[in-house]
Amino acid sequence: MRLVERRSFLRLLPGVAALAAAAPSGSDALTNRPKVPGTLRLQARRRAKGKVSEQLLEWPVARTAIIICDMWDTHTCGMSAQRVALMAPRMNQVVSAARSLGVMIIHSPSDTMKFYEGTPWRERMKNAPTAASPFPIIARCPRVPEEERGFPIDDAAGGCDDPVVKKFAGPPYPWTREHPAIDIAGFDGISDSGQEIYNFCKLENIDRIVLMGVHTNICILNRSFGARQMTRLGFDVVLARDLTDSMYDPRTRPFVSHTRGTELVIEHIETMWCPSIVSDNLIRVVPGSADSASERGSQSGITG
Repeated sequence: MRLVERRSFLRLLPGVAALAAAAPSGSDALTNRPKVPGTLRLQARRRAKGKVSEQLLEWPVARTAIIICDMWDTHTCGMSAQRVALMAPRMNQVVSAARSLGVMIIHSPSDTMKFYEGTPWRERMKNAPTAASPFPIIARCPRVPEEERGFPIDDAAGGCDDPVVKKFAGPPYPWTREHPAIDIAGFDGISDSGQEIYNFCKLENIDRIVLMGVHTNICILNRSFGARQMTRLGFDVVLARDLTDSMYDPRTRPFVSHTRGTELVIEHIETMWCPSIVSDNLIRVVPGSADSASERGSQSGITG
C-alpha cells in the first residue's frame, strides 16, 4: 500500500469506528421513530412575477422529514469544501433540535452509501417496501428548457470559485461520507435514492419535506430526492435558505459575489419550485402543540 493510500485509509478508521459504536443493535435496531404531537410554524417565502410574499405554514412534526443533501466530507472544489465545513456545525445544531422535536432526519450524501452499508440507518431506508409512484422516479431531474433559458447564473463550467480551478477527471469522486460534524443518530435514515426515500416517506406517512445542504443550482434541484422531483411527486417542499450554498464563480455571469449568486438561485427556486424558510423555524414547535391529548384535555378543563 502506498503511503498516500495508507494515510487515507487511516483517516477513515475513526469515522467507521464511531459509526459502529453509535449504531443500535439487536431486535430494536430497525424500529422507526415514534410519532409524537407537535407543530412547526414555518414562515415560507415565495416569489411570483418578481413580487415577494410570505405565508405561515403549520407542519406536524410526525409528517415532516429533513433531507440533508450532499454535505460531503470534501469536494473537488476547495472553496465549496470550505463553506460546507463552516455550515456543517450550524446544520447539526438545527437538525439535532428538530430530531428531538420528532422530525425525521434523512441523510443523503450521494455516492457514499458503501461507507454506511450494514448500519441500521441505511437498512431502515432500504427495507421500506416499494410504494407505487404516480410516475417513474428518475435518477436526475435536469432543468427544463424554459428554466435553462432563464437560469440566473452561468454554471456551465461547474461553478467552482477556486483561484485556480483544477480539471476533475473523475469519477471516482473524492468524497467518502457525510461531513463528520453532522451527527447521524437515533431513528435517522441514510439514502441517496429517490425511490428509497419515497418508499420510506409513504410507509411513515411523511408528506412534508425540508431540503438543506448543497448545492442549490445542482443537487438541491437535480437529485432524485431534490426539489424538482419531490414537488412533482406531490410532497410539500421548502428549502432552508440559510443552510445551503451554490456552485457559482463570480468570474461568470452575472458577475456578482458568490453570496449574491447563491441568493439569486434561491430566488429562482422560490419562483419556480418551492418556498424557502430560515432554519430557526425548525428548532421549536407551536406552544402547547407538543402536549399529549390527556394534557390538552386537562388544560381545557381549567377555569379561571
